[in-house]
Amino acid sequence: MGDDDNQDKPLSGRDMVGLGGLIVGCVIVGLVVGLVVDNAAGTSPVFTLVGIAAGMAGGAVGFWLRVRRYLRG
Repeated sequence: MGDDDNQDKPLSGRDMVGLGGLIVGCVIVGLVVGLVVDNAAGTSPVFTLVGIAAGMAGGAVGFWLRVRRYLRG
């Protein structure tokens, strides 16, 4: 099963849920890492906001990489 297998079928509901979970998971991980760094460094909310932004960026990149193969035709 390679990348070519996914080009013949459209995105299913299961794929959409997985993409949503990817984005939410990245944001939550960024939030938690930011909170931990803020508590350790005694700053607030600097690293929390940076972690959320990094999570959003990582989720967007992951989303694009997974959807890109379905957009090529």
